[in-house]
Amino acid sequence: MSADRDRVLAAANVSRETAQRLDLYVAQLARWQTIKNLVGPATLAEVWTRHVADALQLLDLMPEARRWLDLGSGAGIPGLILAIAGPPGIRVDLVESNARKCAFLTEAARVTGAPVTVHNARIEAVIGDHHGVDVVCARALAPLDQLLAWTEPLLKTGTTGLFPKGREAVAELTDAAERWTVGHDLIPSRTESAARIVRVTALAPKSP
Repeated sequence: MSADRDRVLAAANVSRETAQRLDLYVAQLARWQTIKNLVGPATLAEVWTRHVADALQLLDLMPEARRWLDLGSGAGIPGLILAIAGPPGIRVDLVESNARKCAFLTEAARVTGAPVTVHNARIEAVIGDHHGVDVVCARALAPLDQLLAWTEPLLKTGTTGLFPKGREAVAELTDAAERWTVGHDLIPSRTESAARIVRVTALAPKSP
């Protein structure tokens, strides 16, 4: 795992302080995983290459963004990691309906000093409070069609959507196109050759 850590941090070109804060996050994740099952058990040994690197690559796609909204934050991937490693002035809102996962997010944010606000709420209840965010993101949460339905109020008013997807990205875009006109591009993931990140830059519902 040490070699994975060093390789990921070198590729991301983070400062020593940021590396130390990411170490604290990973330590908290391992500690809480035993009682909260925050990530798939088989992926914990690959936390740097499977989770941390997957989150860090989003920063390069929106380098000027400062206000982020992460939906279904779970273990803080990608939102908490973005807050730890992001540029000065970044602020991330984490939305998670599971109270136990929110407890982890709150404690991990405290330990790492990450600039986040944790919302223990359902997405539908809070999405309207976040107009003006630069980016809305979600990882391993729901099919793209559902993500677009949740985030429509933001995406149609200038917010960019970043949705990491696996090899199913094209199929999910095809399904979503039945009821949405989606301005997007597909960006290859650095962490898995078949995976794609769907970047949504415009959205409009199709007429019935």
